[in-house]
Amino acid sequence: MARRSPSPKPTLVLFVRHGQTPTTGTTLPGRAPGLHLGDKGRSQAQVAATRIAGVPSVAAVYASPMERTRETAAPIARATKLRVRQAKGLIECDFGNWTGRKLAELRKLSAWRTVQRYPSGFTFPGGESFSGMQTRALECVQQLIESHRGKTIVAVSHADVIKALVASATGTHLDLFQRIVISPCSITAILYTTDGPIVLTVNSTGDSLASLTPS
Repeated sequence: MARRSPSPKPTLVLFVRHGQTPTTGTTLPGRAPGLHLGDKGRSQAQVAATRIAGVPSVAAVYASPMERTRETAAPIARATKLRVRQAKGLIECDFGNWTGRKLAELRKLSAWRTVQRYPSGFTFPGGESFSGMQTRALECVQQLIESHRGKTIVAVSHADVIKALVASATGTHLDLFQRIVISPCSITAILYTTDGPIVLTVNSTGDSLASLTPS
């Protein structure tokens, strides 16, 4: 009788939202270039780096191409003695014509209700759909998993992207993903196994990561 080959070991992905910027909570910056971390964001990134340094055997650190994610990833890479690699699939949603607009202004639009209640059917004018964002982020993560099978990796991205990935991992419809909170420099840990993903923690901002294991 032929012996079954062992299943691939699970891959742990630590998703980190970038740190706070001067526009966090007030503006929809999207992919506009030139947005950097503020003083608080740099401090948050250092705290996240210290926490991740306690996780054994981190194999790689990835970041979206935006300045704010690469600046958040930099102290993590130093703490883990790695370099920051770019992953285009982790980039912020393309908000198209909404890029750079004030959130208080956008909330007055009739389309804002669709963004909150029916995001799976919404495409930003001149930009990307939430469904498209989720699909390309999932494809990117799958590629990273295949490159680091059985390892632990860090992926620094953006709130909506991470929320969409958490929704997928928990089997939650994209129309409910706005109920998920991802704070600046929070850490969300998902273990990807051959039987499906296991969500170990979401939006973690203060606890030790040393004991992240399935119950």
